[in-house]
Amino acid sequence: MKKFNLTRRRFFSLSAIVVGGIAAPALVPAGARGLNGTVAPPNRPTMGGIGLGGRGGYVFDCFLKHPEVQFLAVADTWIWRRENVKQRANAHHGNNDCLSTRFMEEVLDRQDIDMVLIATGDRWHTMVTCMAAKAGKDIYCEKPCSLTIEESLILAETVDRYGRVYQAGTQRRSIENFQTAIHLAQSGKLGKLTAVHAHTLPPGTSHDWLEAEPEPKPEELDWDRWLGGCPRRSFNMGYIFGKWRGCYDFHGGGILEWGSHTIDLCQIANQADDTVPIRYEPTPGGCVATYENGVKLVMREEGWNGMGTCSVRFEGTDGWVETGDTGRMIIGPESLLAENKVCPEVGTSADSHVQNFLDCVRTRQTARSHPKAVAQSHIASHAAYIAWQLGTVLDYDPVKNEFIGNAEANRMKSRALRHGWHY
Repeated sequence: MKKFNLTRRRFFSLSAIVVGGIAAPALVPAGARGLNGTVAPPNRPTMGGIGLGGRGGYVFDCFLKHPEVQFLAVADTWIWRRENVKQRANAHHGNNDCLSTRFMEEVLDRQDIDMVLIATGDRWHTMVTCMAAKAGKDIYCEKPCSLTIEESLILAETVDRYGRVYQAGTQRRSIENFQTAIHLAQSGKLGKLTAVHAHTLPPGTSHDWLEAEPEPKPEELDWDRWLGGCPRRSFNMGYIFGKWRGCYDFHGGGILEWGSHTIDLCQIANQADDTVPIRYEPTPGGCVATYENGVKLVMREEGWNGMGTCSVRFEGTDGWVETGDTGRMIIGPESLLAENKVCPEVGTSADSHVQNFLDCVRTRQTARSHPKAVAQSHIASHAAYIAWQLGTVLDYDPVKNEFIGNAEANRMKSRALRHGWHY
């Protein structure tokens, strides 16, 4: 049986109280009823944040654009970041109510918090998502959402088991130019779909470590907690400022870095949110995968037409479309030019995606970047990177979620966690 939690949202949604067995109107102050310019509590979801640095700080601001959202707590291993978010939240709400802590458990254990924004480094995304789901929180989590095939499956299963609303930060699912390109692919206006192309980065990662530096006090920067389930290594401030990217222990490589967006969009265009390609053929800078329906998924860095970062291209027997983060599109042949448009919201904007998440929190509907779809797009990214690392063609069974006839590749579907950490 699932544990029943009477959250603030559910409590305030009750429209009457029972007095002597008779339902009577609840007597509440004007502010609680949304008068005098306030927002009534039934529509005021409460939020906490975990690991809000650069991208996380930006998405935090997107949530604060919604007057119904109350931000109550932030956890971060680095005191500067958590105190910065605390000050911004308090200034926005005009109070001193935001809790600042290095312990995410203090945020997740609070019964007055409905949802969490997770924007830690990639190594933490699956673990914190699972912790939040078990704590009964709805979840907006930045991408990449997993570091392995195994984590992808654990994430989807855990969120589903606990019945939470989940939105991955793959915000291009909510942006008009990408949605338009997907519609062209799915509607048949391009003819029979033959290939989908995903803009990715150089795949490789390094096993080298940065030079050791004196480790700070845990209350200032908790290095052990920053590492989480990753192997223990010496502290270097460069990791805190983003040099964890490209390090194998912390990162899934360049195919995953952008592929978590672009492969995700290719999956939708091919109407493959419930599956992944079945063959992966590595190339010098990426991978070419093949779906069971014969469509090719081409992961590459070069040869794009200037539509911006995270570009995608969908090709069919009768036409093609390419678009990217600039909001612009190019389409061929001329018969399809009427479909061309320039969209004002660029690919890095999270506004529409945050709105979709808040709508789903209220209605309990499935968000656009739901965990099952995210798991599949990430599995495709991980499988491609494994094929690239091994330098060999790999066949994959999307039902059993295992490589066919390659024990080494199957060992690479997961990574060991440091002692004491678990999902």
